[in-house]
Amino acid sequence: MTGSQHRVVNQSLSHQSNTSDIANTLKKIQQQVQWQDQRALSKLQIAYNLILPYPFLLLSWWLASQSWYLPACVATYFFFAAAFRQAHDGYHHSLNISKRATTAILLLLSTLLLTSLHSIRATHMEHHRNPLGDSDVEGSLAKLPWYQAMLGGVKYRFDIYRQGLTLSNRGNRRLAWLEFMLIFLVVAMIATSLFSAATPNVWSQVAAYHLITMVLANASVGVIAVWGVHHDCGDEVMARTERNKLVNALTFNLLYHAEHHLFPAVPSNHLPELARRLDEAFPSATQLRVIPTNRAANANDDLKPKHCPLRNRFA
Repeated sequence: MTGSQHRVVNQSLSHQSNTSDIANTLKKIQQQVQWQDQRALSKLQIAYNLILPYPFLLLSWWLASQSWYLPACVATYFFFAAAFRQAHDGYHHSLNISKRATTAILLLLSTLLLTSLHSIRATHMEHHRNPLGDSDVEGSLAKLPWYQAMLGGVKYRFDIYRQGLTLSNRGNRRLAWLEFMLIFLVVAMIATSLFSAATPNVWSQVAAYHLITMVLANASVGVIAVWGVHHDCGDEVMARTERNKLVNALTFNLLYHAEHHLFPAVPSNHLPELARRLDEAFPSATQLRVIPTNRAANANDDLKPKHCPLRNRFA
């Protein structure tokens, strides 16, 4: 057997071992924590989830039209975070709506966020199948130092697209290419309005603002959404979580990430209750925090963050 063949075999064994460890951990926790009752949503919760991002989007556009860019950026943050939550629940079919309606929402959000969510969806499913493993392109950012994760945002985004298109079935791939086409048309319309107008108008001002903020948000989101919730994690603890109520409110429950990996079918609305149950029944699964504390870090010396700038400042 050649050296390259040895490496392939070792990688395969490593992948199988990682997958087996994670499966055993999941099975153990699922036997101890009641979660099936948290899958359902009320009609009011469904409506809330579907409407959530768009008031922030309209507010950001209005503020940008008034040249109030600082408050516009605040509104844009909330739009992006709420849209990210809506898309994320859509990936896992936890919006409690039909598949066609979920597809329509992902197409709309792809156009507004200027990113192909159907290609990301395929990569995200692989992230859940093999979290932080060799095939997990999405989770690869968590293995880098924080500054490299921040600087590599653009390349990382294209790596996700590439893997997503490769992993997609024919239907999902067609939807992804449709999203790329819609994004191209939106960017072309914005560019045309900017270069053809003799003097800037409100439409071109708002369109340029939205284009710039979405490009920056997409380039930097991986630092929080991937590195922030997965760095220094391993087979026993796949992801970090957060218990600060204000932080969780400002991030629409997105930082309950350990809970999400353990029970991906549970909607974001119910992750706080799921976190409470996990803390009681299986606290070792939720000991690592997104914003680390001395108490969480000291719970297990082997799990202390090795290169976490947040711990150095806040712990």
